[in-house]
Amino acid sequence: MRSLFGSLHPASSFSPLSDPAPSRTAPVGAWAWALLCLLAGAVQAASLAWPAGVWLLPGATQGQASGGWQMLSLAVLALGLRHASRPRQAAWRGWLFAWAWLACTFWWLFVSLHTYGGLPAWMAVLAVLALAGALALLYAGAAALAVAWAPRSVGGQALLFAATWTLAEGVRGRWLTGFPWGAGGYAQVDLMGAWAPWIGVYGMGAVAAVLAYALAALVHRMAVGTLGARSPTHQASWAGRISSGLVGLLCLALMASLAMPDRLRDLALSGTDSSGTLKVWLLQGNIAQDEKFEAGTGVVQALGWYPQQIQAALQANPEDAPQLVVAPETAVPMLPQQLSAAEFWGPLLGGLARQPVSDRAPGVSALMGLPLGDYEQGYTNSAWGITADSARRAVQALDGERDGTRLQGGASGGGPGFYQYSKHHLVPFGEFIPPLFRWFTRMMNIPLGDFARGAQVQSPWELAGQRVSTNICYEDLFGEELAASFADASSAPTVLVNLSNIGWFGDTVAIDQHLQISRLRAMELGRPMLRATNTGATAAIDHRGAVTHSLPRLTRDRLAATVEGRTGLTPYAAWASQWGQWPIWGLCLVALGWAWIAKRRSRLKPSQGPH
Repeated sequence: MRSLFGSLHPASSFSPLSDPAPSRTAPVGAWAWALLCLLAGAVQAASLAWPAGVWLLPGATQGQASGGWQMLSLAVLALGLRHASRPRQAAWRGWLFAWAWLACTFWWLFVSLHTYGGLPAWMAVLAVLALAGALALLYAGAAALAVAWAPRSVGGQALLFAATWTLAEGVRGRWLTGFPWGAGGYAQVDLMGAWAPWIGVYGMGAVAAVLAYALAALVHRMAVGTLGARSPTHQASWAGRISSGLVGLLCLALMASLAMPDRLRDLALSGTDSSGTLKVWLLQGNIAQDEKFEAGTGVVQALGWYPQQIQAALQANPEDAPQLVVAPETAVPMLPQQLSAAEFWGPLLGGLARQPVSDRAPGVSALMGLPLGDYEQGYTNSAWGITADSARRAVQALDGERDGTRLQGGASGGGPGFYQYSKHHLVPFGEFIPPLFRWFTRMMNIPLGDFARGAQVQSPWELAGQRVSTNICYEDLFGEELAASFADASSAPTVLVNLSNIGWFGDTVAIDQHLQISRLRAMELGRPMLRATNTGATAAIDHRGAVTHSLPRLTRDRLAATVEGRTGLTPYAAWASQWGQWPIWGLCLVALGWAWIAKRRSRLKPSQGPH
């Protein structure tokens, strides 16, 4: 039988990228393999953004991604799968690896559940471990399939492993609306960053998986002393040669991208162009999460400090004044109708309305996060963009009013013509409650309970010659959803803005992880990403994914930056805006289908003996 994955019956010899199905004997005991998989999973978690206080492995930098360690850790699992005696054992090792990886990646959920949610410590620990364990089942299935349907050639094995692993990543990104935080491709933001505008995070993760398996096969061969051995009578199948050749090409492509990353990235960005610059202030209020929604503490701080920064922008010298001031998610922690027209809205909007503006000098605009809605219509986690013109209309609308009720419009915009963005991809258990889980959110005691969704594609904000597109919190984790706004290149965003409040997770590696995620989105879409956060990481990221300006975490300050907007599309934006991640999933399904067909035919045909 010959297929894309090569002949499935035993061969009498080895070639550099073709060998029998993975070895079923292992010099390392089962418990030792279990421990190795757990340790490798923990290293995989650290590779996304190396945590503070954790021993630095060679080449790792605190807070930064480490693509090399991500591939090495995955290679340990691949080696364990090559030594698995049966699919059930492979599933166990895959589950242990993924459980350790995911639990160590989002362990900071404990802070949200226990410190701020009031859940007992033991229950919060159990919840994090249970979530990681449930998601790890996807990778257990991937590992089992990679062994059960393993072809003969190393190239075929590597492609099958990458396909099953990437499909598991994809399902994790969709199940219960998706929680793909910590996907392996994010660790490649620096090592393989030049590939991001071509194939996106899942494509990068798939390439890393192929190379990790190839490395594991190489180590295995060196260990058993068969590297390069080949029988004079052995002839690899044409399909085995193809699959092995693909792996070889990936290795060459990676080496080329490491040697000439700028050329590869420049080629991807050749279809984009500058749309001019935008001067911004990004605000970081650093309001403690346990005080943020308290009337006597955090609310007072927020309603005082953020308007003060907008007023400071209005009073700044023309050469220093920003065109846009950005405040983070729920910077205004109350509904408009809960705030006094005379004491809050009047001074804030009046300052913006009174500024002198012209076509050449449009003045200062503000973008700020706040909740909107009411009990009858539902609530949204939203952002308002206010220009001098819309502020003047708002002041007129508030004449004689007691509060900001009249400022609210429909689901798609503020009453006086404010730009409005409402969060589309809500956080399970934080912003919406999945069926049968309401009892759990009562224990979490998080005030932002059940929100309505905004549309997936919302019109960008036309501002100062740019088209500004907002996303809130972990929405920038879903590249295909951000890419949907790029379906029409002529109206695609030129600048991306992320408003976040990671204060729920304390001073943890979640801050660093989210920064790496935002960097990769900027790379994929070829757009600058502005991040305004409550506690960090507040930063300006250029269209190549480089952090050009940033604030120290857990400080109250403003970040002044100038960013260059971009028009046009990267290859990733072009295909992901039309088909989402389906081109990646489709290739993986093709690989999986070929492996299944080859396995089925091998059972139906008698062994033909070695070639």
